[in-house]
Amino acid sequence: MIRLYQPQDLDALMALWLATTIEAHPFIEPSYWLESEPLVRNVYIPDATTWVYSHNEKISGFISVMEQQFIGALFVDSTQQGQGIGKALIEQVKDAYPKLLLEVYQENTSALQFYLTMGFQVVSEQPHPETGQITLIMQWVADLSALAY
Repeated sequence: MIRLYQPQDLDALMALWLATTIEAHPFIEPSYWLESEPLVRNVYIPDATTWVYSHNEKISGFISVMEQQFIGALFVDSTQQGQGIGKALIEQVKDAYPKLLLEVYQENTSALQFYLTMGFQVVSEQPHPETGQITLIMQWVADLSALAY
């Protein structure tokens, strides 16, 4: 169900990103996301390592990691949230990287709570330069001592 992104996934992935990002951020004008779409499509997705969660060849979610540690995107189809897809995608990247960072809008309380549940901790906060909304930088670090023999 979880596999690496393939270029033919791009249109479905972008449709999922746009719909869920607008829904998850009602405190930001949809025009901001529409204007951001080319950057996500042409720069962020190609430069990231992305895994997709698919079922019956339909993409239900995806996660993108940039620079070997920064989760630039985690989106799950709103009709399938709460079914473990986001958790499975987070576990996928936790298995791949010893340290993960992400940025989440403080007002996106459901995402914030999800990340806290997944073991991330807030390490800083600042206003987002383009939206003015407060964002939190969160971090997760593997317990490397548990790997010692």
